[in-house]
Amino acid sequence: MNRQRLLFWIPTGLLSLMMLASAGMSFFKPVDVRAEFQFLGFPAWLIFPLGLAKLAGVMAITTRLNKTLAEWAYAGFFFDFSLAIMAHIQAGDGDYPAAIAALVLLGASRFWADRVQV
Repeated sequence: MNRQRLLFWIPTGLLSLMMLASAGMSFFKPVDVRAEFQFLGFPAWLIFPLGLAKLAGVMAITTRLNKTLAEWAYAGFFFDFSLAIMAHIQAGDGDYPAAIAALVLLGASRFWADRVQV
């Protein structure tokens, strides 16, 4: 595997693991996620659609079968992470570093996505 492919797959793999874990929480521990959503001021009905969107986004980014769909996934993750950062800062709970890390991984994945043939 050449260097550029590695530079794409490391952040993309880590980002994918984070999103799969987050989606898994939505489906397997919805009570915990509901409490966190309510604390942050988000409606609880978003838990399952957001979990499905995260799964679809991971599939779109990792397979890159459709470049337009992958771009929409990158955009959706950008908004998800940006809103998570702002919500945690607003709540004052200090839980925003994971969202910042995800945003950095997203940027690295997107930067290298056009530079490699996936």
